[in-house]
Amino acid sequence: MEGLVKKVAIQGYSGCFHEEAARRFYASLGGYSPVIVECDTFEGLYEAMGQGRAEAAVMAIENTVSGGLIPNFDLLRMNPQRIKGEVFLRIEQNLMALPGQSMEDIHEVRTHYMAINQTREFFKNYPHIRLVESEDTAKSAAQVAKEGLKGVGAVASAFAAQLYGLQILAPGIETYKQNFTRFLIMDDGLSVPEDRIDKASLCFTLPHAPGSLAHILTILSFYEMNLTRIQSLPIPGKEWQYFFYADIKFGSYERYRQAIAAVRPLIDEFRVLGEYTSAL
Repeated sequence: MEGLVKKVAIQGYSGCFHEEAARRFYASLGGYSPVIVECDTFEGLYEAMGQGRAEAAVMAIENTVSGGLIPNFDLLRMNPQRIKGEVFLRIEQNLMALPGQSMEDIHEVRTHYMAINQTREFFKNYPHIRLVESEDTAKSAAQVAKEGLKGVGAVASAFAAQLYGLQILAPGIETYKQNFTRFLIMDDGLSVPEDRIDKASLCFTLPHAPGSLAHILTILSFYEMNLTRIQSLPIPGKEWQYFFYADIKFGSYERYRQAIAAVRPLIDEFRVLGEYTSAL
């Protein structure tokens, strides 16, 4: 497996947090050399895999500050690729510029709107700096570097600064330091050994009846399943009915299979989105 090339689709530009998550995950497997396939949208990840341009994809699903990326739950449900792993990445935002620049030289900063939201408190101390929204953090850093933009900074990862030869003027400028994003790995070429599976992501619908969800949760608790996340989204065309997305952790794969068998007769629609090794 040494030196095995893997084409991995990411949403964003080279140097973004998605790429960092991809490289961290495949480095943990040993021997893989990921080739990054840039995509403009999350839908583009699945298009890249479907067209054969990518063998795998990395997709953000939730953040400890901003919550879940709701549209991505639907993408998981509507596409056939299974989740084969996860990465939790500490999101540290850094202000960077061309080497030799100082804070006093910077009059404009470009970055993604989410990065702006995460760093507004820092920039309150620099009212002379205008914040400009861009489509991607790393792409902003690349533009500053490739176009030689003096007086213009970018907010992005330290990885992007290193990749594009920029100088970090202020590291860690995000307001909330406990800022982590969870990324999912879709890779049908990977096989997770059963003895290493301790987490599963599920999607299901329930009968529109009182107590149906509580009944399912009681059964999962009986089998010692730890519910780490549950998300509900409305079913289009069906009033007050929902898809449920659940992540569960467990210590025994056998008990997990027993729990699934116990709840299956009580569920209308059911799909295992992935069985994998927890990153925590």
